[in-house]
Amino acid sequence: MDRHQNTETASSEAATIEHRAYARVGLLGNPSDVYYGRTISFSLGNFWASVKLHPSDELVIQPHPTHDLVVFRSLPHLVNRLDNEGYYGGVRLLMAICKVFSDYCKEKGIHLDSRNFTLSYDTNIPRQTGLSGSSAIVCAALSCLLDFYNVRHLIKVEVRPGIVLEAEKQLGIVAGLQDRVVQVYGGLVYMEFGKEHMDSLGHGIYTPMDVSLLPPLYLIYAENPSDSGKVHSTVRQRWLSGDELIISSMKEVADIAKEGRTALLEKDYTKLAALMNSNFDLRRRMFGDDALGALNIEMVEVARRVGAASKFTGSGGAVVVFCPDGPSQVKLLEEACLSAGFKLEPIKVIPSLLNEVDLQTLSK
Repeated sequence: MDRHQNTETASSEAATIEHRAYARVGLLGNPSDVYYGRTISFSLGNFWASVKLHPSDELVIQPHPTHDLVVFRSLPHLVNRLDNEGYYGGVRLLMAICKVFSDYCKEKGIHLDSRNFTLSYDTNIPRQTGLSGSSAIVCAALSCLLDFYNVRHLIKVEVRPGIVLEAEKQLGIVAGLQDRVVQVYGGLVYMEFGKEHMDSLGHGIYTPMDVSLLPPLYLIYAENPSDSGKVHSTVRQRWLSGDELIISSMKEVADIAKEGRTALLEKDYTKLAALMNSNFDLRRRMFGDDALGALNIEMVEVARRVGAASKFTGSGGAVVVFCPDGPSQVKLLEEACLSAGFKLEPIKVIPSLLNEVDLQTLSK
């Protein structure tokens, strides 16, 4: 079995099911996914979340020993923990996907056996880096539930990202479908979120692409990044209010993904670099520097100062970089990141995660 593939041990009823969902990089078109636009994203093999499920007498959601800490050495330890990690771990995410999964199956008339289970999770995705750490936990948990109840063949791949997103919406997490799509599909995916399709089917048109079309890419991220959940707010309201700058700029961002798909298919990496830079410039024009944050902007500028193309992977906290001039430029980037106190690592791209059962559920 490929080491990247989800693993399942089903030799007996008491077997443990384990699934992994990867962080994601929004390469082009974000954040137009929540504005009926288009995006291109891929699975980031550097970081992932894993969820385990095993049958048990009662339904148990196990707290993570680090991320769901409730015992502290002292009051300063508690305060420092909350300042750095926030108030929420992964337990709420697992509870939410269990509820939403159950609600969905009930609504669709999908029978679920009356068996109980224990869910636990682990993750190495850095917090608040715009790499979709929360949705990775939810996505991996959904895969476990699909297999535990043997309903994978009954729930189409296209609708699963919406189930993941609905679980997060229950918790007040503001996001679009893009991240959940690529975490369900794996690999490199071109997504179209046209209003007509979204209104009629509730999901977009998702087209997997060959991961070998991507050039070598790099990831920059910060030790103390921004909160990626707060950045969409004012732009969303302005878009709903008919702000011409936001509406026209968001269309430009969506068009960048369309042009980017052609550039990748033709391996026109000069064009890709220009599109990556334009994507960020348009985001900056819409959101403004105060909303994006000085640290996030500096991550982009560090790459640009050595002539590399760069943009946010999501809403801030991490940056995807392409060095068109090759190894010598990468060396300059390494030195610049070290000097600025940023982490830099080569990006590993995970191929498609869909198995034969998943592929059979895809719309023709």
